Amino acid sequence: MRSRDNLVRLKLFQVSEKRRQIEQLDTMMGEFERIAAELDSQIEIEEKKSGITDINHFAYPTFAKAARVRRDNLNASRAELVAQRETAADALSEAEAELSKAERLEDREGKSPVAIQQEDQSAMIG
Repeated sequence: MRSRDNLVRLKLFQVSEKRRQIEQLDTMMGEFERIAAELDSQIEIEEKKSGITDINHFAYPTFAKAARVRRDNLNASRAELVAQRETAADALSEAEAELSKAERLEDREGKSPVAIQQEDQSAMIG
């Protein structure tokens, strides 16, 4: 019985860790979006000041070029975080399923063999 309690606690910890990881990824993605939006507005301001919007023009502002590169890098990093979040969400689903199994196993351990048999029969029927 004690090992079942430890198993449930371990699974609970894994689920909470996966949820924390997803929350952290969401926070990072939001921060990257915010910074990219700030860079967009800075690029726009710099282009208005110089009057040049063509990035291939020889006099295009250096700051705007650097901000574009940084923004593009942030967007690429955000796309990678989205993929990581999808993987983490899948891992969370698996951890939740394992937790559910462990909890059911713990519940079944406390029941009599007759109650377990009746539970199995009702699961087959309905």
